[in-house]
Amino acid sequence: MRMTEEKADFTIIQAKYLASAVRPDQYPAGDWQEISFIGRSNVGKSSLINSLCRHHGLARVSGTPGKTQTINFYVLTAKLADEKRLDFLLVDLPGYGYARTGQANRRQWSRFIEEYLLYSPRLRLICQLIDIRHHPMDSDIMVHQWLTENNLPVQIMATKADKLSRSQVKKQSTVIRDVFSQSNSNPIAYSSVQGTGRDELVDAIRKVLLK
Repeated sequence: MRMTEEKADFTIIQAKYLASAVRPDQYPAGDWQEISFIGRSNVGKSSLINSLCRHHGLARVSGTPGKTQTINFYVLTAKLADEKRLDFLLVDLPGYGYARTGQANRRQWSRFIEEYLLYSPRLRLICQLIDIRHHPMDSDIMVHQWLTENNLPVQIMATKADKLSRSQVKKQSTVIRDVFSQSNSNPIAYSSVQGTGRDELVDAIRKVLLK
């Protein structure tokens, strides 16, 4: 499938790793705007981030669920109209629903993730990733309810769309939309392999950063 180019006034041209953190005092300093990504372990978050940034290997892809245990920050640069530049942070949050090191660590991770989401003044959008091949799991629904109850801005990303036919993508997108009907936006079906949905995601990011 052929990808179209980003909006002329917002093109992501650079991305690089900045820092990892497990405490607020480790967060990068600066007047950044932030776009965060969260989802169940093994939902394809690292692949989506690499696809969005067009930077293979930026976020490490692992076949081991629960491997990411830190909040990882990346600096992205977008080219705007009349050659201006905008730097912002992409924030990769640990996967929920799985932790190799047991219940105590799951509670600890939950606390520091919630602390970031509730108290980061720079957060502009949370992209919650859902595997389009399956009905949303209880943990997906619980996390989404928590986000919306705390009035946090959420964009649902339905990942691994290349694994289904076009008709199945449409059907599953409707299922996901109905499950998360409290969300203010329709899910974006995304394929990290084909690039499907990238333009829609870039546009969603552009809207919240430039408003």
